[in-house]
Amino acid sequence: MKRMPLATAVIAAALLTGCGGSSSIQVNATQTEPSSSPFAARVTSPPSSSPTGPPTTSSSPPAGPPTALPVAPDAGALPQTRAFPSTHSVAFHDAIQDLWLAVTTGNARLALPAFFPRAAYQKLKEIYDPTADWDDRLWYDFTLDVGAAHRVVDPDARLVRVIVAGYDAAWVYPGICDNSIGYWHVSGARMVYREHGQERSFGIASLISWRGVWYVVHFGAVLRSAVTGILDDPEIGPGVPGPAGGC
Repeated sequence: MKRMPLATAVIAAALLTGCGGSSSIQVNATQTEPSSSPFAARVTSPPSSSPTGPPTTSSSPPAGPPTALPVAPDAGALPQTRAFPSTHSVAFHDAIQDLWLAVTTGNARLALPAFFPRAAYQKLKEIYDPTADWDDRLWYDFTLDVGAAHRVVDPDARLVRVIVAGYDAAWVYPGICDNSIGYWHVSGARMVYREHGQERSFGIASLISWRGVWYVVHFGAVLRSAVTGILDDPEIGPGVPGPAGGC
């Protein structure tokens, strides 16, 4: 599964040959249709409220542990659709927030709702044991990559935006890369964040769709030569999304 930017229309199968890719990352994206240009949207925090009355003696309860947001609960058990994933949806926003929370805490399980569902992968792959492949390769590599990102990104860094290159997304047809079901694919989205007053970014190697929702399937790299965590194309500034290609 390679990284490629989002496309405005279905891409012919001839464009989908090959299964490798390079990396670049983008932050919050929100689009309901494939766009003709890279899309970047702000991740906004809820406005803070100022005290309006006299001080009270009651104290706030201590904050609990960080919690993942739901993305599309139980969607993996449902059939695939051809719907193009929206980056304006609540599901996409929650997926990005979960991924960022995992990076800043170092806890990969907080991004589990943003990761391609195991139940969907079991339907998708025509291989001997897709469940073991999901557990021992996809998810395990993801946990290593979250650790690599956590070692680079300051826990107090602020996510600014996610850039998904909408002009290069492609529909991967059944029969390509051992897949029995089609899906949308885009590589090299970029997560842009601010740390110590400087804008920085890194990539998401590969996003694929299930029922109109983007999920991370490869975070740091599609392929790796060693069992180690990888941070995809860290850059000062927003970086460049893409390249297109892969599955």
